[in-house]
Amino acid sequence: MRLNEIMRNFVFFRPKDRAVFEGRFVGRRRTHDAVFQYRMGAGMQGAVNRSHPVTIEPCMIDTSSSGSLEPQFYGSAVVADGASPNGVRVPISSDAAAAIYGFAVRPFPLQPTTGGLTTSFGTVVPPPTQPLDVMRSGYMIVKLQGVAPAFKGSLVQVCIVAGTGYLVGGVSVDTVSGTFVQLDQKSSFNGPADPNGLVELAFNI
Repeated sequence: MRLNEIMRNFVFFRPKDRAVFEGRFVGRRRTHDAVFQYRMGAGMQGAVNRSHPVTIEPCMIDTSSSGSLEPQFYGSAVVADGASPNGVRVPISSDAAAAIYGFAVRPFPLQPTTGGLTTSFGTVVPPPTQPLDVMRSGYMIVKLQGVAPAFKGSLVQVCIVAGTGYLVGGVSVDTVSGTFVQLDQKSSFNGPADPNGLVELAFNI
């Protein structure tokens, strides 16, 4: 028996060979499978989770309305706005589904500067004075609003009027007249949300 075979058996399987070397038994060759007891998290809100195919465009944020039209979270739907500086804003009640220009992209996970360690990670508001990346087409992790569950292929509703449990620019499967507009068949959810309400959105595919 070659030395490497003796050492392999000594370490992993054959107690009788270990006696030759007077070593300590550290385990057997056979192992036990390990599993995750719960589902792994979907990702980070506003993060593009598939690098191909994806189309991302840098845009300025419309600051002409004293902050009322600025995106309040990454993963928010935005609408192209001809007002200065020819940037993007959140949807308003008069916007149709075809007006949705894209979704705000998180450049990297950010932590708010206030609230300490009790503040949820990744809940920072996009800086209004800096350019905002907008996903025009691709896959993104977004926060599912409302009560209806998402499933693969379910159509996307975009909130245009805030309500209980609904933020303007957010997405949902709920169909509430006057509160949501439904995107066309080129956009859909790609499965159920994780325990934190995060779900993969396929937009303009």
